Amino acid sequence: MRKRQVLVLGGGAAGLFAAIAAAEAGASVLLAERNPFCGKKLNITGKGRCNLTNACDLDTFLANVPVNPRFLYRALTDFSPADTVAFFEEHGVPTKTERGRRVFPVSDRARDVTDCLVRTAKERGVRILRFDGEALAFEERDGVRTVCGLTGQRGGTSAPEPLPCDRLILATGGASYPSTGSTGDGYRLAASAGHTILPPKPSLVPLVSSDPFCKACMGLSLRNVGATFLRNGKTLYAEQGELLFTHFGVSGPIVLSASAHLREGYPVTLRLDMKPALDEKTLDQRLLREFSAHSGRDLRNCMNSLLPAKMIDPFLQKLGISGSEKLHSLPRETRKRLCEGLKCIELELTGPRPIAEAIITSGGVAVTEVDPRTMASRKARGLYFAGELLDVDAYTGGYNLQIAFATGRLAGLSAATDEA
Repeated sequence: MRKRQVLVLGGGAAGLFAAIAAAEAGASVLLAERNPFCGKKLNITGKGRCNLTNACDLDTFLANVPVNPRFLYRALTDFSPADTVAFFEEHGVPTKTERGRRVFPVSDRARDVTDCLVRTAKERGVRILRFDGEALAFEERDGVRTVCGLTGQRGGTSAPEPLPCDRLILATGGASYPSTGSTGDGYRLAASAGHTILPPKPSLVPLVSSDPFCKACMGLSLRNVGATFLRNGKTLYAEQGELLFTHFGVSGPIVLSASAHLREGYPVTLRLDMKPALDEKTLDQRLLREFSAHSGRDLRNCMNSLLPAKMIDPFLQKLGISGSEKLHSLPRETRKRLCEGLKCIELELTGPRPIAEAIITSGGVAVTEVDPRTMASRKARGLYFAGELLDVDAYTGGYNLQIAFATGRLAGLSAATDEA
C-alpha cells in the first residue's frame, strides 16, 4: 500500500517536529529547507543556548501568550512543556531549569538541540532536500497537490522541480531574522491558498528612543529595575527585571516582552524605577542618611551606592542638577528631585527596531482560518500550518519554541493520519 506523501516546508523547530511526527505516524516525509542545514535560527536562540520551553502549567503558559492564546489549547494539551523536556531527555539532550522556569540543554548549546532533531528525523526516514528560489504557489489539480517555484538540489545538480504531495505542512517561519531563511515565502503560499495574512510586525524586539540619556548609558545593563510602559497615561505593560541601554534606545528581557503589548502605535512613555523595592518616603530617608554621613563630598561622588557609575552623570544631567554641588549645602528641594528621579526616569520610545531584528513576528496566517484541533487549513484541503507563520506569539522565556514544537507535532500527526 502506498504511503501518504507529506511535504514539510521549513527545517526549523516547527518543521523538524512536524516531520518527525508525520514519519512516526507512518507517512513518507520530505522536508524542504532553503538553508544548507536545518535549524539555522534555532541555533541562535537564547544567545546560542536555546531556551527550549518554560516549565509551567497550561494556564500559566497561556497567560504568557498575548496573541490568540486559546487557539493553542489543543496543541499544548497534547504536547506540554513537560512532554518537550521528556522528548529531549529521551533523545540524548539532558536539560536544566533556570530562573523564570526557563529550560535549557545542560550543555548550553543550541546546536545539540538541532542535531538531536535532525538525527531523529533521519532515523525516522525523513528525507531532507535543500531548495533554492522561492516557493511561489500551492496548487491542487486532479487531486494532486504540488508546490511550484522550487528548485531542488540533489547530488550537486539542480533543476526546477515542482514537488507533489498528498499533504503540505507550512513551517517556514515569519519575517524576523531573514538571514536565517524566514523570507515570507510561507505568507505568499498561504495567500495563494486563499488565506488571510495579518500584516507581519516585529515582536520581542528592541525599542528606539532619541533621548540622549540612552546613548550616554550605552552598554549598561540594569538588573531588578522597574519598568512601566504607558500611552497617553495608560499603563500598557509593567515589569521588574533586566534592561539594557543601547546606542538606539533600550533592549533586554523587559523591553522585548513589553514590545508584544505595543502594537497599537507610538510614541510610548517608558518610566524606569531604579529603586523598586523602596517607596519614596523610605528612599528619601536613605538619601538623607547618606548625605549626612558624607556632607563634605560632592553630590556626584556620593551617588555610587545609588546608581551604576556610568549612569550617574547622565542621570544628574537629565535632572538638571550639578554633580559638583556639596552635600552639606544641598537644598531639600534638590534632594526631593533626586528621589523622584530615582523612582521615575522618563524616556520617550518612538517605535520598534526593524522586523529583521525581532526575535519573532507578530501577525501571519489568521487563526480563524485554521482548525486548532489539527492545524489544518479551513481554506484548502491537505494544507497545514505550524510555528511562527501563524498569528500567535508569546513573551520571552521559552514559550515561542514550545509553541513551535507543539503546533509542529500536531500538524505532523494530522497530516499523516486525517482524511482531508
